[in-house]
Amino acid sequence: MDSIEDRLMEGKSDAVSGVGVLDRAVSILSFLAADGPASAAAVVEGTGLSRPTAYRLLSALEMHHLVTRRDGHYSLGVRLLGWAEAAGTGLVERARPVLEKLRDVTGESTQLYVREGDHRVCVASVERATGLRDSVPVGAVMPLSRGSAGKVLLAWGEDGGRPYRIEAEELEAVRGRGWAGSVAEREAGVASVSAPVFGPDGGLRAAVSASGPVSRLGERPGERLADEVVAAAREIETALSS
Repeated sequence: MDSIEDRLMEGKSDAVSGVGVLDRAVSILSFLAADGPASAAAVVEGTGLSRPTAYRLLSALEMHHLVTRRDGHYSLGVRLLGWAEAAGTGLVERARPVLEKLRDVTGESTQLYVREGDHRVCVASVERATGLRDSVPVGAVMPLSRGSAGKVLLAWGEDGGRPYRIEAEELEAVRGRGWAGSVAEREAGVASVSAPVFGPDGGLRAAVSASGPVSRLGERPGERLADEVVAAAREIETALSS
């Protein structure tokens, strides 16, 4: 498994601030967000931290309810959910019923992403009940340059996607049709469709997505999912305005 330095280069974690203990604690949270529940030994291997440092920080994070431990495995704690909701100023609360409805209509997993600098963060996720699914944990940090949600956040972002390795013509096409699709960009075998969610002031707030295996969605997932995902985005906007 890659060290935390390698993961930083791949856009899987946060930047290094130079405040050692904070960077190491964030590396643990980022690892758990990206990889899901893990044993302490897996955290040591995945972050590149020494065993004593990882164990000490895991204990401290658990005490503050930033991680939780069950059956010998650590995962993100419930306190982070409350903070995420505060940061979203009601976005997650209003979006969740729509994500559940979108899941039921499409039969696929659904997510809500917000932009944070050069990354996108999953702030809400509703999983498909059975069968093959695309599991994205809440708090997962992903690059903007891969996946349909990243394209949406870039296409309607203030910088218009210029600093990123996505052709201007592709982002213009995304803006023209009102949604983005991707096949095996973020993860091999996964397809997705995303649409922008705007706030009452007209500014971009988030990207709503539906995703699943390419084996079920095919090479053109927009043909199956675009109408439903765009409708969900408009429904979230209505909820934000109420």
